Amino acid sequence: MKTFYKPEIEIADLFHRFGHELGELPYSHQKVIRDITTCRTSQLGGHSVRCDECEYQKNSYNSCRNRHCPKCQFLSQLRWIDKRTKDLLPCQYFHVVFTIPSELNPLILRNKDVGYDILFRAASESLKDVAQNPKQLGAEIGFIGVLHTWAQNLVDHPHIHFIVPAGGLNKKKTAWVHCKKDFFLSVRVLSTVFRGKMLEALERAFDDGKLKFMGKIEHLKHFPSFKEILVTAASKDWVVYAKEPFNGPKQVINYLGQYTHRIAISNYRLVKLEGNQIHFKVRDRENPKEKKILVLDVRVFLRRFLLHILPKGYVRIRHFGLLGSRLKKENIRIVKAIQGIIEVLQTTLPLDWKALLRQFTGLDPDLCPQCKIGTLFTGGIAPP
Repeated sequence: MKTFYKPEIEIADLFHRFGHELGELPYSHQKVIRDITTCRTSQLGGHSVRCDECEYQKNSYNSCRNRHCPKCQFLSQLRWIDKRTKDLLPCQYFHVVFTIPSELNPLILRNKDVGYDILFRAASESLKDVAQNPKQLGAEIGFIGVLHTWAQNLVDHPHIHFIVPAGGLNKKKTAWVHCKKDFFLSVRVLSTVFRGKMLEALERAFDDGKLKFMGKIEHLKHFPSFKEILVTAASKDWVVYAKEPFNGPKQVINYLGQYTHRIAISNYRLVKLEGNQIHFKVRDRENPKEKKILVLDVRVFLRRFLLHILPKGYVRIRHFGLLGSRLKKENIRIVKAIQGIIEVLQTTLPLDWKALLRQFTGLDPDLCPQCKIGTLFTGGIAPP
């Protein structure tokens, strides 16, 4: 059973105390701040709950449901995992990460819609094209991509995590082509193809007038300057990283849960606030399994947090190839049939949030936290 505790300080507290010092902000940022600071407070209303065994009672307030809110992602994550479990293929899985050189970050940051789309397209097409090459795998593959835009210190660092089955279907979709043991595709070839596709797409976007140039990158509106930054980026190392394969479907699901609905930083990484300084945990690069403490001026911290607000309606979890939404069910059926797996048709209703919480954490939201015996029931409405 997982244990949970309430952090001593939260992102909402920082916005409450220092949000007014951030200056003029776009409406999208103002809305995120408003949602985060009112989440699970009396401003959103809710209902009262009481225990049927003891005198315990409290108000339970509504969530803001904003995808950038640190408090509102856990249940969304559980629902997504529950739906994806049935899509797992009976094979090994790999984790592949595509990252661009830092020289391109300011351009992508000021052109999020176009820039993130180009990143998704260049990375996904690189995976598909290299996999179809007979010298690599020679098969059609499928995969899930998740966009992340941050580094541990919250600076802008756009990259995409892909979860990829270790193999694919042949052209006639009559056989499953296995990759080599513990080896998927050449990361050297992937990085070369990715670099070419990304730079070509950015130059095409410039020619089509789809890019905006403002602030520190205003000089890039002149093609010679824009071309120069592409040439500089082309000379850098383009990192495509393939991690060790997962050990079975359960590990894939657990890992997906960590990445799909993650936001820039959770409340649990905040350590303490001293004056105008926020202390928070980051991964130690020299010892990845260890944590170290980073200290920032809280206004710098909050501005970095706001860098990662996505455009309205932007889809940051996408399915490609065999796992593309349109033909996903049919392709999964074909793969399982080839593997000799007989599927049992099951019709189950989607689990509500209480059932999901019980299933994945072992926690019972209806159990009285005071007497540990009674059951909580709704006692009335708490209006906003």
